[in-house]
Amino acid sequence: MALFGKKKKEEPPAVDPSKLIKTEVPFDTLPVGSKIPEERKLTDEQQEKYKLILKHFQNPDLQVYTTEKNPAEKKPLSEYEKAWLTKECFLRYLRATKWVVKDCIDRIEGSIAWRREFGITGENDTVTPELVSEEGETGKEVILGYENDARPILYLKPGRQNTKTSFRQVQHLVFMLERVIDFMPPGQDSLALLIDFKQYDDVQGHQTSKIPPVNVGRQVLHILQTHYPERLGKSLLTNIPWLGWTFLKIIHPFIDPLTREKLVFDEPFPDYCPVEQLDKLYGGYVDFTYKHEVYWPKMNEIATQKRDHYHKRFEKFGSIVGLSERDLRGDDEELHHPVEQLWEAEHPKQEGSTDKVPEPVETITEKVEALQV
Repeated sequence: MALFGKKKKEEPPAVDPSKLIKTEVPFDTLPVGSKIPEERKLTDEQQEKYKLILKHFQNPDLQVYTTEKNPAEKKPLSEYEKAWLTKECFLRYLRATKWVVKDCIDRIEGSIAWRREFGITGENDTVTPELVSEEGETGKEVILGYENDARPILYLKPGRQNTKTSFRQVQHLVFMLERVIDFMPPGQDSLALLIDFKQYDDVQGHQTSKIPPVNVGRQVLHILQTHYPERLGKSLLTNIPWLGWTFLKIIHPFIDPLTREKLVFDEPFPDYCPVEQLDKLYGGYVDFTYKHEVYWPKMNEIATQKRDHYHKRFEKFGSIVGLSERDLRGDDEELHHPVEQLWEAEHPKQEGSTDKVPEPVETITEKVEALQV
């Protein structure tokens, strides 16, 4: 398997101590020179499909299952879920489903059901900082800095594992994914992973192996690929031991081909990240020390502030499904991406009338076929 052919790793050059930037907390602003990606232009065909998705989720009577497994009960969308249903969200799922409208709707509704069941809707969440705090005590997952394309970086360090294999480890990872999304700047909706497999002797772990079990790896991959489509922009991997390569080979068939293209093995990380926001362990200037009692509350404080800013702007701009994350994460008073009210335009309310039921997915599919795709 050529993808996992091991290459000799070059140690990063020593950093001049006078250039080191000491910190114990995350960066909450972008480095100078980072690039915000330009918006992708849609073709006429893609725009029509996007509008079908938008109209479906603008339906005020839409109800979605409350669980992914054994679904039975349905509920309307909450305000937090409507804020999650952004223009960019629809486009991420459309790209992930190769622009098949029915598949896209099914995937999005499946993700809403999963988020409800998992406990991360933003309303009465069960996956809280308090629940997963113990998992974070050794700094095995840390949000720190941004790479060249303004993606926030989530460091994963399996060698700092401190707990036994459990579902709470999965909850911790999902919690950190949600927080790193909070750290995304306007215009960037993907993240960077920096995965370091080095063993850290200062951690008193509960396992002899720091490589996650294959079943856990597959579970995490399913969550990432199904419910966080198009979120991974770059994944930098280093210090991979023999066992790590074996693990990667085992889970390789389960990794989406597009995801594989984003994996970078043992290359100089300063090629991808500004040194001013990259840990010195990987050739950067950041002298980062993890102290849980300092980092954990500060990281959650910054994430909460950014999340509150997002939701206040969602309310400011009308609490409309389909608003742009560029507007919601930004600071401009003006709305730069107005949203068409497609459902209301086609289903005007008349005095004394009742709201219509959601338009069936089959009807939407027929409209797509009419586009002669």
